[in-house]
Amino acid sequence: MNATGYKSGFFSIVGCPNVGKSTLINRLVGQKIAIVTDRAQTTRNRITGVLTRKDYQMIFLDTPGMTKPRNKLGVYMQKTAEDASKDTEAILFVVDALEGVRERDADVIRIVKSQRSPVIVLINKCDAASASRMQEARDAIREAGFDTVLAVSAKTGENLDKLEELLKGYLTEGPQYYPDDMVTDQPERVICAEMIREKTLELLREEIPHGIGVGIDRMQMRPDGKLMDVWATIYCERESHKGIIIGRGGKMLKRIGSEARKDIEWLLDVQVNLQLWIKVKEDWRNRQQMLNELGYRDD
Repeated sequence: MNATGYKSGFFSIVGCPNVGKSTLINRLVGQKIAIVTDRAQTTRNRITGVLTRKDYQMIFLDTPGMTKPRNKLGVYMQKTAEDASKDTEAILFVVDALEGVRERDADVIRIVKSQRSPVIVLINKCDAASASRMQEARDAIREAGFDTVLAVSAKTGENLDKLEELLKGYLTEGPQYYPDDMVTDQPERVICAEMIREKTLELLREEIPHGIGVGIDRMQMRPDGKLMDVWATIYCERESHKGIIIGRGGKMLKRIGSEARKDIEWLLDVQVNLQLWIKVKEDWRNRQQMLNELGYRDD
């Protein structure tokens, strides 16, 4: 039990795709818990990140980028993002200084304004944007009716100390929800699957990544405790995509496996034998059973 005076609170991180939300949550908790690529809509599930200090604990809810859904997976992602922004101490609305506040942000602005929680707007990528770009973003945010605005860089960590100090003012007296050494509530097998998906997003051609899902079939430590066997399946929607993922002579699949294995070994702190399989599931993003199997479900 925490001593009287301990504070805690929940903060949702919302915004359009590819504005840097996952990079932000990784930087805030000091460890990689969300995959990061330059592909839009990399995050599909809500990811919880935990920042624990001596006197307080902040729980961050990273969400999928808000955009108009094109399939059942998209509907799930949009609902996940909207649900996470309800009843939190504050909503962190992330915008991209390089791209500016554009028409695509209008739906997000409408959603966050409809919530009861106060909104803090983070103008991200201040390390890369020009002064004029930053001012344009500030003006647009002010015009949209938001008063609490902070320029940050999720990539370099610039002004994140100021953000933490600002968020402390929103905390209320409450319990420590997670142990000191816990930075996420994501199960290891989920993070492992995401690490494999991250490598496919980074290495494959434009038309394939959104049609890829990854499931961990089994994880088992060998008796000597020195090697973990991980069996995973990469799902794609077309037979032609399967060949591209495997690559000539199996080279692409081997590269995906090699790079994913390094991250998984870092996560699990043990040597890993990663075995990957490819399966074609046509239109799986519109098949509820497949979405459930891969963890994209409301519960």
